[in-house]
Order: sequence, then structure tokens, then C-alpha cells
Amino acid sequence: MKPDAIRQRLATLDPRGWDAVPEPVDAERALTPAAVLIPLVTYAEGLSAIFTERTAHLHDHAGQVSFPGGRYEETDDSAVATALREADEEIGLRPEAVEIIGCLDAHDTSSGFSVVPVVGLVTPPYSLTLDDFEVAEAFEVPLSFLFDPANKRRKEAFWRGEMRNYDIYDDYDGHMVWGVTARIVGRLQEVLLRP
Repeated sequence: MKPDAIRQRLATLDPRGWDAVPEPVDAERALTPAAVLIPLVTYAEGLSAIFTERTAHLHDHAGQVSFPGGRYEETDDSAVATALREADEEIGLRPEAVEIIGCLDAHDTSSGFSVVPVVGLVTPPYSLTLDDFEVAEAFEVPLSFLFDPANKRRKEAFWRGEMRNYDIYDDYDGHMVWGVTARIVGRLQEVLLRP
């Protein structure tokens, strides 16, 4: 999919994340506002997304694959600002290297966050400098792999006393995408590939 087509698809969504402070979807729960950046690297042969693997000692989502991001801070004037700041802090992806093209709807997590996914384009070559306290590794996964139904499956597991169903994107170079990150990838796929 070409960048212009992605811009058009994202323009049809609720734009509240563009210029607003992130807000929880579920107003009844005391959720911490947060944002992640979905950095899409533009290659002639297609797009890839940059993911991180979080370090094992972190309190929230330790060891999981995720997009760079984190909680909203009072100095951030929007979800976009939060996503860009966090991507810069975590992986050294400078804000000027990212062209923001839209936001997806917020996702509330069982760990107490309401996350706005911010979509940006990155033109290669780019350079990263990882914060080794938070990030064990940064890597790319082609959208063609993520959007291939053969690489996605449903799992069931008990979580906090109840059975839950969730999606998993199978192993890509030793990495597995699941949890809220998998939900965000699924939503991105719905938006970009809908008829």
C-alpha cells in the first residue's frame, strides 16, 4: 500500500488523537493516558513496522514486543507529542525523521493504560540509538508478513481469573507479537485493507 492511500484511510477515522490529550475509552476505569508510535518504514517493495522488545526487568509488559511508546506527560500537548517523545527516548528515532499521517482509535489495556496508536512514515536510511534500560532490541517486520492470515492465530488463556481470547502473530526472526500490540496491528490491518 502506498503512503497516500494510507493517509486517505486514516483520514476517515476519529481524529481526536491528533491534537488532544489521550483519553481513556472506558471513562469508568481510572486508566493512564498513553500513546505509541507505529513507525512504518517505506521501501520500494512495501512497508515494514519498527517494533521493540522491552527489557525483562521492566514493571509493565516486561520482555514483550511492542511499539515504542509510553505514558502521557504534562509537557506533552497531544498523543502525537507523547508518541514522538517516547520513540525518541526509547529508540532514538528523532521526531523530524517521522512524518505523522494519522491516529488509530485508542486501546484500553488490562494493565491500566489507554493507548492511542499514532501512525508515522519513516524514510530509510534511518538510525536508532536504543535506551538499553527499556529496550532490549529494535527490529522491523514487513506488513506483508503481519497481514498474511497464515501468520496469525487465536489463543486462549486464563488471565486474572477469567478465560480470555487473544491474537498472536507467529514467530518472525524469534519475535512474537501479542497482547495490545497485536490488537493494534489487527486494527491497522482492518483500516488499511478494508474494501
